[in-house]
Parts: sequence; structure tokens; C-alpha cells
Amino acid sequence: MDGGDYAGGISTPIVIDNGSGVIKAGFGGEELPQKVFNSFVGRPKHEKVMITTNEQDVYIGDVIEKYKGVLKLNYPIEHGIIVDWKDMEMLWRHVFDELKVSPKEHPVLLTEAPLNPYMNRIKAADCFFETFQTPSLFFQTQAVLSLYAQGKTSGVVVDCGDGVCHCSPVYEGFSINSAVQRIDLGGRDITAHLMNLLRRAGYIFHTTAEFEIVKKIKEKYCYVAPMNSSNDEFLKVQDDRTQTSYILPDGTQMKISSEKYKAPEILFSPDKIGLEYPGVHEMVINAIKKCDIDLRKTLYNNIIAAGGTTLFMGFSDRLHKSIQKLAPKDMKITLIAPNNRKNSCWIGGATVSSLKAFSRMWVTKKEYEEEGARVLLRQSV
Repeated sequence: MDGGDYAGGISTPIVIDNGSGVIKAGFGGEELPQKVFNSFVGRPKHEKVMITTNEQDVYIGDVIEKYKGVLKLNYPIEHGIIVDWKDMEMLWRHVFDELKVSPKEHPVLLTEAPLNPYMNRIKAADCFFETFQTPSLFFQTQAVLSLYAQGKTSGVVVDCGDGVCHCSPVYEGFSINSAVQRIDLGGRDITAHLMNLLRRAGYIFHTTAEFEIVKKIKEKYCYVAPMNSSNDEFLKVQDDRTQTSYILPDGTQMKISSEKYKAPEILFSPDKIGLEYPGVHEMVINAIKKCDIDLRKTLYNNIIAAGGTTLFMGFSDRLHKSIQKLAPKDMKITLIAPNNRKNSCWIGGATVSSLKAFSRMWVTKKEYEEEGARVLLRQSV
């Protein structure tokens, strides 16, 4: 789809999944996002003393990879919440530039983390309606969209991204907001923990660019250890078997062993980094317990993993067994971990925005100007 006319003469909706680590963008009705780039902004941290063909003050997207060693990286989204609106506007503008479309001509579906502050939704609406002159806008929580992506109307979505993990029960299309569980812990925290573990082993990383190097190590080598794997004998065998060499950009050879499974362990034991949060398995149990007893069997039988931080090898098996251990005896537990779960939120947005019945859900620029922010309350699902 090229972003042309949509059903009823309306331009094709643009779907933007605002992740703490990655932004995914594309058109409604498509199978995958067209553009995926890191959700950070780079600025030079050194004075420029030579005239070159590159005179940028701000770097966004793929070009950062080339210059990241001389850039300071800023993350406008922290734990799923936008904290730097100036840089966030730059990222959104980059989306439109990369898609080669005018924001004035396309409705926009924006994803947001559960329990997103209402004022943040208003600020985003102001940006799109006033700055970008977007004709229509819709907000939807990431968990609900991940459920849509699997063709389900009931289930519990365990969404672990770069900045936040949340567990959201949905029954027959109704989001049970009172039962939503959320912890401010995600892939970025695992990267930071891995950085600390490597520091203890004698490898020093401290800049934002080096943080991204550790992130790549995490994505390539880290995995979730099996359940009941805390005994010393298991750990010694693991350390001996799994030592890996990694060549840093400066040619230094780094040895990685126990760090590979110790870093992601904080998903199940946040107390290992001093956080008084429940583990992801406990979040599922807590969320389901907050739902009506008549719904629980259906929810236990439809647990869906979503988000890039659930892609660690061993995560799904560990989560399933950990939930089974805490759930009522003889309760059937079904965990679905689709291969496309890294993009499931965006796919759900692309799917729902392409439905004819969805056309009445948009908030238009005219409605926003006439009714103000209160019109956004009708999107409070």
C-alpha cells in the first residue's frame, strides 16, 4: 500500500507504535511496518573543527549508526511515557519524512502504554492536530492491539517492551482497566543490568553509544534460564558451557558467560536490581485474580506474549511453567508466543484501522477544536 486513498475516499491511516526503544510506522492494512528505527535522538558531543558535507545538529534514524561514537543520545520515551516533547516531535516528523507523506493528508493511529497519563494524550493530540495538522487521530493501548493481531477478543496480554512491562486482561473486546498490571521495567533495564555485570567482570561501558553496544550483545546472546535453575551446580555447568567471545569495535575481545542469563533474570526477579516489583509471572496471576471469577478460566487459557523483550530464548517456557506453579491446581494454562510478537502491537493497529467499522472511532481535528480535550475521553478503552 502506498498511502493513497482508503475506503470511502479517506486517505490510508498511518499507524505509529511509540516504543521506548523502537518506533514502528507504516500504513493501515499492511502486514508489517514500513519503517522501524530507534526512538532516540543524537546530538554532537564534541566541537566540530572541520568543514564536511555533514553539517547536521540533530541525528535521527539509521544515520546515527555511523556517527554514534561522537553523539550523545537522548531517549524521549522513558518507561513508555513521553518525557521530552521537543525530541518526540522530531521523531514523529521523521516518520512522515521516511514514509514520504504529508501529515495533513492521513489519519494517524498512535499506540500508548496502559495507564498512560491523560495529560500525555492531550499533549500528543495538540502536537498532531496543531503542529502537524493531522485530520484525524486515534489512541489505543498496546496490549489491546496485540490481542487484535492474534484475532482474539479475550485474553491476557503480557507485553514486555524496552521501557515497561504490562499485563492487560481483555474480555470480549472490553479492556478490564482495573486489573491492568504495570511495572517500569523492560529491555533497557536488562541492558543496564548487563552493563553493570560486565563492569564487574572488568569491562567498562559508560557512554550512551556504548550502551547501544551492550544492547546488541544482549539481543544476540542473552537468554532466560530454566525454572529451578538457581542451584550452584547448574550455574557452574552453565558458566563452563556457555562462555562466549565478543569483539568490541576497538578490537578488544570480551568474554561473556553467566552474564547472559543473569541479566534477563530481572524479568522474573526485579528484586535482583533493588526493585520492589512482582515478576512478569506474578503480574499475570495478579491481573487475573483482579478479574471476575467467571472470566478467569478463559483468561488463563488465552495468555499472549508480546513485545521485543519476550524474544529471549527460554522466556516463553519459563513464563508458562512459572504461571502454572502459581495458578489454581488443575487450571489449564495456554501461553501463545507468536513469531511476530515483536511487531504484534503495530500489526494489530494496522488491522483495526483498516476495518470499515473503525471509521467512526476517529477523533477529527474539527471535533478537537470545537470540543477540546474532553473528546479524547471517548477513546478511554
